[in-house]
Amino acid sequence: MGVRSINAGGYAVHIGAGLRHEFAARIAASAPAHTYAVITDDNVGPHYAAPLIDALGAHGTVSSHLVTAGEENKTRTSWARLTDELLDAGCARDTTVVALGGGVVGDLAGFVAATFMRGVPVVQCPTSLLAMIDASLGGKTGVDTHAGKNLVGAFHAPAAVLADVEVLATLPLEQRRSGLAEAIKHGIIADAAYLASIDERIDALVAGDAGATLDVVARSVEIKVTVVNADVRERGQRKTLNFGHTLGHAIEQATGYALLHGECVAIGMVLEAMLAERIGVAASGTVREITRILERAGLPTKYPATLSAADVLKATRHDKKTRAGTVEYALPMRVGAMAENNGAWSVAVGDADVRAVLV
Repeated sequence: MGVRSINAGGYAVHIGAGLRHEFAARIAASAPAHTYAVITDDNVGPHYAAPLIDALGAHGTVSSHLVTAGEENKTRTSWARLTDELLDAGCARDTTVVALGGGVVGDLAGFVAATFMRGVPVVQCPTSLLAMIDASLGGKTGVDTHAGKNLVGAFHAPAAVLADVEVLATLPLEQRRSGLAEAIKHGIIADAAYLASIDERIDALVAGDAGATLDVVARSVEIKVTVVNADVRERGQRKTLNFGHTLGHAIEQATGYALLHGECVAIGMVLEAMLAERIGVAASGTVREITRILERAGLPTKYPATLSAADVLKATRHDKKTRAGTVEYALPMRVGAMAENNGAWSVAVGDADVRAVLV
C-alpha cells in the first residue's frame, strides 16, 4: 500500500501500514533534537512505546512519560505533572515532544510542547482513528476544565504527523466506530462523494481493514488540512469542523465523559442537523440521511434519556463558540455543504429552538 504523504501547510502527514517501524527515523528527520520526550498512556504504551524509545535512542537521549488513559485525565494537573517531569529529565529547548496515543494524549502532549520553554516541537503519532483524522491535525492543543472541554490551550502545529493504520486493528470495536464519526462528519461538511464511499465500505471500516482505512484516513486528512489552512485561527470556515461538536461536547460534559467523543459527536450531528432543518437552513431529508449512515456505522443517534434539556443547554454556555451569551452552531445546508452565513460559517440559535430538538 505504500506510504501516503500529505502537505498540511508547514508540516507533513505520513500515513501507511506498518509505518510505526519508521517512526524514530521520521521523527528525527522532521524534528531533530538533543533529547526526545515520549508521552503516551497506559493503554498504548505497553504495546508500542518500548520499540519507539529504543529506536529513538540512536538519535538522542530519550525520556518516557506516562499518563492514565481517559478524557478525565486531560487536565491542568496532568499538564503540570508532565512539564515537571520533563524538567526533571533534563529536557530543554533542544527537546522534541513525541505524542504517542489517541486524541487525549495528542491534545495533552501538544499543550505541553506548546508551553514548555515557551514552545518546543511536537511530533504527533496518533494511534486511534479519531486522532489520525482529527485530533492530531490543525495545531489545536489543550486540556479540559470543570466548565468544559478544551477551554485552556494553544495553537501549536506539529512538526509532523505519523499514522500507522495497522495499529487500528487492535482497537476495541467501539473506538473504531467512534473514529468513523469524524470521518462521516468530514463527508457531511465538505464532500458528499466521500461520504458515499464511506457508506459503501462501512463494514470493512468497522472491521479495521487496513486498505479501506488508509483511504479514509488520507481523504479525511486532505479535507481537514484544506479547511484549516484556509482559516488557521478559526475565524471563519474552520468553524465548519465543529459540526456536531457544540451539542456533542455539551453531552460529553453533562454525562461526565461516560460516552466516547465520537459517540457524542454522532448524537450532536443529528441534533444540529435537526436544528438546521427546523430553522430553515438545511434541506429536508438532511437529518434522515445523516442518521441513516451513523446507524450503519453502529453509532448512537439519540442523546441519553438520563439527561435533561436544561443540563445540555447549560453545558453549551461554556462552549468556545458562544458569543454575547448566544451559542453559535456550524450547520449543514445539505450533505456535502455547510451554511456560510455571510462568511461567518456559523449560525446563532436561540434556546427555544435547541429545546425543541432535545426531546
